[in-house]
Amino acid sequence: MTTGQRPGRRDRRRAVRVALAVGAVAVLVAVAVVVVPLLLPPGPRPPFQLPVPCGETWRLGTYPGHDDYDVDLFPTAGEAWGRPVLASHAGTVTVAGINGSLGGRTPDNPKGPRGRGGGYWVKIDHGGKWETQYLHLLEPPLVRAGQRVTRGEQLGRVGSTGNSGAPHLHYEQHRGWEKVETWFDGSPSGITQDDTEYSVTLTSNNCPAVQR
Repeated sequence: MTTGQRPGRRDRRRAVRVALAVGAVAVLVAVAVVVVPLLLPPGPRPPFQLPVPCGETWRLGTYPGHDDYDVDLFPTAGEAWGRPVLASHAGTVTVAGINGSLGGRTPDNPKGPRGRGGGYWVKIDHGGKWETQYLHLLEPPLVRAGQRVTRGEQLGRVGSTGNSGAPHLHYEQHRGWEKVETWFDGSPSGITQDDTEYSVTLTSNNCPAVQR
């Protein structure tokens, strides 16, 4: 006569314990893959360029109530409506759509009703916890979420969708979860707070790479 458990039952219990252990390890690995990158410090600042075509001169400005580090860009010559908006550095598009509501301001109806938020917009992840944002585009972005873009690639056109009083490009640079001072062509813009109205004029060096 035998006593104790049959070998088959012991084997099934052992298999269950092994499966649970493997599952726990898999969960820990998955959590580490998500959490560890979030704990790492941001990487070095990418070499951002102005988000407008090579050689064009634009006025970058802010005003009281605009929010610290936010930059509005207006061309110093010519019409703002429809001007190309370019990626200021290579990266992956994470958002390309509508922020808030569009409103009704168009080149044919520039005094139409305002919308809310940023209107048509694009966000780009540049790696190392760096991100740029482009708001108030005229029409749906020319890129889509998940798309890889190069520096100087066109994202859309300047418009006045969302909460915008006139056609312009609202632009931001983010490091991690923080909005930071914008830098272009290796130099800070000087726009750090919105206590007073401030503007600076810069010429874009967002030029095509030289073919060798």
